[in-house]
Amino acid sequence: MASSASLQRFLPPYPHAAASRCRPPGVRARPVQSSTVSAPSSSTPAADEAVSAERLEPRVEQREGRYWVLKEKYRTGLNPQEKVKLGKEPMSLFMEGGIKELAKMPMEEIEADKLSKEDIDVRLKWLGLFHRRKHQYGRFMMRLKLPNGVTTSEQTRYLASVIEAYGKEGCADVTTRRQIRGVTLPDVPAILDGLNAVGLTSLQSGMDNVRNPVGNPLAGIDPDEIVDTRSYTNLLSSYITSNFQGNPTITNLPRKWNVCVIGSHDLYEHPHINDLAYMPAVKGGKFGFNLLVGGFISPKRWEEALPLDAWVPGDDIIPVCKAVLEAYRDLGTRGNRQKTRMMWLIDELGMEAFRSEVEKRMPNGVLERAAPEDLIDKKWQRRDYLGVHPQKQEGMSYVGLHVPVGRVQAADMFELARLADEYGSGELRLTVEQNIVIPNVKNEKVEALLSEPLLQKFSPQPSLLLKGLVACTGNQFCGQAIIETKQRALLVTSQVEKLVSVPRAVRMHWTGCPNSCGQVQVADIGFMGCLTKDSAGKIVEAADIFVGGRVGSDSHLAGAYKKSVPCDELAPIVADILVERFGAVRREREEDEE
Repeated sequence: MASSASLQRFLPPYPHAAASRCRPPGVRARPVQSSTVSAPSSSTPAADEAVSAERLEPRVEQREGRYWVLKEKYRTGLNPQEKVKLGKEPMSLFMEGGIKELAKMPMEEIEADKLSKEDIDVRLKWLGLFHRRKHQYGRFMMRLKLPNGVTTSEQTRYLASVIEAYGKEGCADVTTRRQIRGVTLPDVPAILDGLNAVGLTSLQSGMDNVRNPVGNPLAGIDPDEIVDTRSYTNLLSSYITSNFQGNPTITNLPRKWNVCVIGSHDLYEHPHINDLAYMPAVKGGKFGFNLLVGGFISPKRWEEALPLDAWVPGDDIIPVCKAVLEAYRDLGTRGNRQKTRMMWLIDELGMEAFRSEVEKRMPNGVLERAAPEDLIDKKWQRRDYLGVHPQKQEGMSYVGLHVPVGRVQAADMFELARLADEYGSGELRLTVEQNIVIPNVKNEKVEALLSEPLLQKFSPQPSLLLKGLVACTGNQFCGQAIIETKQRALLVTSQVEKLVSVPRAVRMHWTGCPNSCGQVQVADIGFMGCLTKDSAGKIVEAADIFVGGRVGSDSHLAGAYKKSVPCDELAPIVADILVERFGAVRREREEDEE
């Protein structure tokens, strides 16, 4: 089992002044020594002779303030984001209190200065703050870290109070992390303090950082789980943010980086699209994890994670995570932004050479080869967590609620917190599919919970097509989105349900642009926003359709089915796909038979 003691060796040292701030309740941080990585020595045997020693020289170095920066010799051909990082260290806004001064500045003054304008549009993403310049000028989306998707009623009430103050401009979105919208810059320092007080952080949740560690949403309550992932994801999150103080050793990555710990046969965590996935496996009678690396989705390319041919004991999840991150930080390219995810580095070096670089960065310089088999049942049928299900704890059930396209208002959040307290243990779980699970409900309370008015809106038994519906933010708030997604997804689904009936749930994902935040490539049917001309020659919102994505042990990323379909013409095409590939029956036929 992972332990907090195993974490402390891998946190960077902090001055006493820094150690007292931004720490979650009950977590004690102590200064420890961090290790730095130098260029491999000539005596180190090359894992792949095709990779030159010069190419394996780290491209970054540590500077004053514990920040890592790109060496002068590698500063040609950089993408714009890398130039912004060189202009000013993004983490200084948090670690040196820069956010407090920025929050006092009027927007006119911010806009007039190049560095402060870059602060609000780019660097604040290191604090989880995304300026909605195009659609909500002066307002921000704040992304939070919620390891394993676990949150409490107290945290939910606090976030509800934040967005409630913004009226119609404020709302929240459910994902594996929670996102709140409508935040204004002058409020940010107080919001950050409030987050810290309830054990939350938004730190290092955007841009070139490690995203929220994902685990089994049913961890600890699932009768069929392989391992409870919560202790592992909590350790990963503590390492990533250095107990909410900021971890500058891993804040200057070439690009974003995703990590998950697999806890069940269902693979709810989607390991095949994570940069690092821990797959439970036993070796030599000891529990640990085989490792997958390099999975990602981007506008130009999407790839499934590949085996690193490595196994680590359960207590070593932090050192291997650190080693992989440092190899990526040190060696990753920083030119074309579309070619800077970790898989591009793996492609360039070759898997064995990349593995060798990870091994060099392990504390003892050794990385065990993979266990022959992991513990995942390859024939397992992925279970539905929506509805009422028995827990491993006798007399308890968990209740999965469907949140239509993940959007919640302040009133919804206050009510969810009340339900979690009144019927459960004050805990809520957020899922990859934008839904919510209330755990630890005593069986005698289930019927009363199901009768609560909120469950008419957040149904435990949605229709088969609504059940797997996912949508990104869309152009209501996101400046990069080409089309509106959330309401469009609900509308098209409603139209399709009038045309056909389906025998099983079909996962339909919507994303507003090629960045694919909605992960259309893992969906049964995916929709990627674009623009096209309709039959009258008018420019209209449209979507590229993807078909065939699968999650689970037989994971497979979807391929393009049809390009540039006007959104108003999607429903009959989707109905045809459902009939041809998913066993749907046309409703006209049903009526004729009756």
